[in-house]
Amino acid sequence: MERMPRLGTGIGWRPEIADAVEGMPGIDWVEAVSENLCPGHLPESLVRLRERGVTVVPHGVSLGLGGAERPDPGRLAALAERAEALGSPLVTEHIAFVRAGGPLTASRRLEAGHLLPVPRTRDALDVLCENVRIAQDALPVPLAVENIAALLAWPGEEMTEGQFLYELADRTGVRLLIDVANLHTNHVNRGEDPAEALGDLPLEAIAYVHVAGGFERDGVWHDSHAHPVAQPVLDILTDLASRVAPPGVLLERDENFPAAGELEGEVAAIRTAVEKGRATGAPAVGSRAATPPRPGPARAATGAGDAVRQRLALDQTALLSALVAGTAGARGVRPGAAGCAGPGAGREAGGRGREGRARAAGVPRRGVPDGFPLLRPAAADDRRLPPGRPRLRRVAAAGRTGAGRGRAAGGAAVVAGAGGAGAALAAPRGPVGACDRAGAAAPLTGRVRPGRANGTSHPHNTASRNVNRAWRRRKPLA
Repeated sequence: MERMPRLGTGIGWRPEIADAVEGMPGIDWVEAVSENLCPGHLPESLVRLRERGVTVVPHGVSLGLGGAERPDPGRLAALAERAEALGSPLVTEHIAFVRAGGPLTASRRLEAGHLLPVPRTRDALDVLCENVRIAQDALPVPLAVENIAALLAWPGEEMTEGQFLYELADRTGVRLLIDVANLHTNHVNRGEDPAEALGDLPLEAIAYVHVAGGFERDGVWHDSHAHPVAQPVLDILTDLASRVAPPGVLLERDENFPAAGELEGEVAAIRTAVEKGRATGAPAVGSRAATPPRPGPARAATGAGDAVRQRLALDQTALLSALVAGTAGARGVRPGAAGCAGPGAGREAGGRGREGRARAAGVPRRGVPDGFPLLRPAAADDRRLPPGRPRLRRVAAAGRTGAGRGRAAGGAAVVAGAGGAGAALAAPRGPVGACDRAGAAAPLTGRVRPGRANGTSHPHNTASRNVNRAWRRRKPLA
């Protein structure tokens, strides 16, 4: 595996802080959400940064590489176009699924508005590896994929996160974007050990690292991207830097933007955490971990055949249908009446939806937004889902708080129970990569779930504003 070019220290570029980013000292590179950019008329701020020699990396949210279907060629072409327009050394996406249903399940397609976790099973790994290879063949630059924060753990998982990522990188050669804030989120909410995950990772595959802020309430960590970076997240960054010198580290901030001086302070704290780790003896960039990971259950690497994809599709459709409407959507079980859609996935489930999170076991928590779908294992006699499928029940939220009212995520706020059956609306339609005058990608074909955006949003997807405007101009479906 070739070494990654050194990126240095960066920050997520957002229109709201464009001026601050341009004037910030010591910024070597920036990352911008791919779906919010148009190659034909890039934001002037990004153009000026590029002219100064600042690297710009497009960060995609809508491919759904962990989904049962193969990646959409139009979305891949759009991501490739942005990489070429920006002269980027790589592009990044997520290890997640963002839609389900369709021909594989003979059911209506649903868009999640979330980055939903992929089960850590051999079937899911086979599908993910094939999808990643398809994406790699279609992209003009290397691809890196990001670990996400998760709201729930799939039953019957066969590997730890580190084992899953190691095998993915080993089989495909894909780079890894490691989000240390998501490792912390999964530690608090799911009891996963971040040090163990780092010990299992193929460190030589790391492209760069994400760092973001959040807060804890009622024992649940909310990876809000709207609060200062917490010390435990910086400690995980230091641990990672003690094992390998990361080619790049980037601060993500998506809402509640502070003054430029405070952002500069957070970037300085990130630099200090990396330097502290490297002072303990980090090897050179791209070196292999000293201790090889513990292997997962052995099985010969295979392609993802139709049967494997269909099994995964049924599982993901059942889960997503339960999330968006409280019913199952696979194997003949009637799907809910309303889904949601948009150009990108929304908040990473369990991590970034400021007030709507549950522990791994799905224990209901207080203080979450009204209507946010919390999950717990269903009773043994719950017949809503087919035998052998994830049995989950939506639990009504106990109260709600004012925080966490985000914008609709790229065309969708996933609000289970907000609005009655049949209340779905037609979303604005347009080709992949179509742009509005402001330079943001136009929403894609799909449906919008009515109701408040309540913490399930993806704030750095500014295309959601188009969806909100369309909602106000809506016409009921026949």
